[in-house]
Amino acid sequence: MLTNILFISVCFLAYANGANDNFKGVASLFGSGTANFRQALAWATLTTVAGSIAALFLAQTLLVKFSGKGLAPDELIHTLPFMIAVAGGAGMTVILATRYGFPISTTHALLGAMAGSTLLATSGNISLAPLLNDFVLPLLLSPFVALLLGGLLYRALNMWLSHRQIENDMCLCLEKPDSLALAGNANMTMAIAPSLSVDRQDVCAERQAGLILGFNLERLRDGLHFCSAGAVCFARGLNDTPKIAALLLLAPGFDMQWIIITVALSMLLGGVFNARQVAETMSHKITSITHDQGLTANLVTALLVIFASKLGMPVSTTHVSVGSLFGIGLVSGKANTGVIASIALSWLLTLPCAAVCSAAIYYTAIGTYLQ
Repeated sequence: MLTNILFISVCFLAYANGANDNFKGVASLFGSGTANFRQALAWATLTTVAGSIAALFLAQTLLVKFSGKGLAPDELIHTLPFMIAVAGGAGMTVILATRYGFPISTTHALLGAMAGSTLLATSGNISLAPLLNDFVLPLLLSPFVALLLGGLLYRALNMWLSHRQIENDMCLCLEKPDSLALAGNANMTMAIAPSLSVDRQDVCAERQAGLILGFNLERLRDGLHFCSAGAVCFARGLNDTPKIAALLLLAPGFDMQWIIITVALSMLLGGVFNARQVAETMSHKITSITHDQGLTANLVTALLVIFASKLGMPVSTTHVSVGSLFGIGLVSGKANTGVIASIALSWLLTLPCAAVCSAAIYYTAIGTYLQ
């Protein structure tokens, strides 16, 4: 019976993870208008599943770390009540944050859930060294590193394009039709007039920056934006799937390949059905996002998360993604500090909330286990 409860708890955690995390990689696509919500969600779903499957081959270190080894006594982490409490406590915390549109870290929730169950089960006997070195330090440092890199990279890009900046607040843009495309259409009987549009300074600057030696690079930029968003989602699937699958690693009767597939499918469903609230926060509320800014944020996030996965460091894709967007917002002067303060508060509450929920579930589960 407890084995079935563990299976359901892990699926629930994976569903909550997908609902809160799946859209984060493509938030800049939606926020900048490069893709609509459905297109962004479809791309996020496809690339996240690919990352989840790749985790079976590329992220064995994280599988071991998030089985609880080193943090809790071995005799504890081999028990079903402990694993049920960790999955249930983390899942409850993540789904609650998702309900209110807060992009929190599943990694952070898992850490709090493991600590809460361990503290209750061992009467306060928990290993602080692995807790700090293997978990807390990467989680604390990653958003600041992302903020710094995101701001610096965007500043460098902005300086490179500064000679093309427009001095007026508004600009009049004249766009000519593609002469080659018109020449190739034998049935074209009338000329298409150039189009005029009035737009913001930053938008006009982006259009100018897209013209180099007469070549329009906007399509190339948007293609790179899609690729970078896919890379972020792939990296998130690669980094998060082992953390969730590890809860079934020590349970009897589960094959590793089917664990990965089950977690991936549960994450997929969560992202498809419950991603909208977090999508709005990430795409529109942290800062306004242009095409170049979105591309910059995604490149920073993808590089940091993939690098962390290779080293077995359990960083949070949420912290890295929010940090890079906020860093760019600070450089551009459009960061919403009120929203960031609310998100930071939700991050602070994640650990104690997950710990309390996990401890309560463990207390209930251990009673059933001992009967």
